[in-house]
Amino acid sequence: MPIVPDVKNWTWVVERACPDCGFDPAATGYADVPPLVRDTASRFTEVLARPDVRQRPDESTWSPLEYGAHVRDVCVLFDSRLQQMLRGTDDGTVPRFANWDQDETAVAERYDQQDPARVAAELAAAAETVARSFESVPPEQRDRRGERSDGASFTVDSFARYFIHDLVHHVHDVRG
Repeated sequence: MPIVPDVKNWTWVVERACPDCGFDPAATGYADVPPLVRDTASRFTEVLARPDVRQRPDESTWSPLEYGAHVRDVCVLFDSRLQQMLRGTDDGTVPRFANWDQDETAVAERYDQQDPARVAAELAAAAETVARSFESVPPEQRDRRGERSDGASFTVDSFARYFIHDLVHHVHDVRG
């Protein structure tokens, strides 16, 4: 299952290459994010068509289907959070994102029971939406801020790299 670093150490995701998937945020520019999102969606479409899509590699690791549903929901969530960052707040404070428990969502939404073809279509649509959202942010707004409920603070730029690492990492997880 996805591993979420604690708030004190989350910045490694946007500061150095991931030892597991090889994603290198230093080599990834903001303009690289939308094409990488689309590539991830395309690769997941292939993964979600595999005959073993519901098979977990072990009891504690999600199946490719569960990862696909998660990535779909991550695209939707990050698009919503990006819009929050761009809108700001009425009182001028930094937008604070509501907590999201990905494991709770996986169980509540029954990721393991969802239709793989539908997940693939929904993931492709959500990925395209968030890719377009990132593309539409002018450079002068990429320093706008947002904050997770645990206090981790992002700019639109660091948020984009944090987001794309999640997607790239999950493609690696499912060998897509």
